[in-house]
Amino acid sequence: MARLGVRFSGDRSGATAVEFALVAGPLILMLFAIMELALVFIVSSTLDSATADVARTIRTGAVQKDGGGSADKIRTDICGKISWLPEATCEANLSVDVRTFSQFTDITAPDPVKQGKFDKSQLLYSPGKQGDVVLVRAFYRWKLLTPALLGGLQRLDDGSTVMTAATTFRNEPY
Repeated sequence: MARLGVRFSGDRSGATAVEFALVAGPLILMLFAIMELALVFIVSSTLDSATADVARTIRTGAVQKDGGGSADKIRTDICGKISWLPEATCEANLSVDVRTFSQFTDITAPDPVKQGKFDKSQLLYSPGKQGDVVLVRAFYRWKLLTPALLGGLQRLDDGSTVMTAATTFRNEPY
């Protein structure tokens, strides 16, 4: 029996498997967190670009000439520019806020995220007229999968985060 104990204590054939088992869980979690953070960055970057493109229709007066449009139309146009996301998902998770100001120094807009809830009643739609300063914000709610990102990003009570894209400009004469 003593000889068996000596043989067992000197055997290292399973050490690599045990070490990998201890490290694999955190490594896989970290890899998924990195992939999800990359996806969040791609969604945020795409949302920013789409918001700027669609806001140009307000800036040039195309929206105002077509009767002023609506927040739903702007939201649909932004979702059309983010074509790699399913349109039904985009429409359900995207909210738009368009506000008009007389000067750039007057810009103030409430944060629609309060106490872990997204309050759509804080959002307005006012594309303005020639010469007005306009703030266009798009809010996209994204469900996070990995718990590693929950502490680093602003989140709602349901575990999703809100990505924001904003652009400010003075409407052109049209």
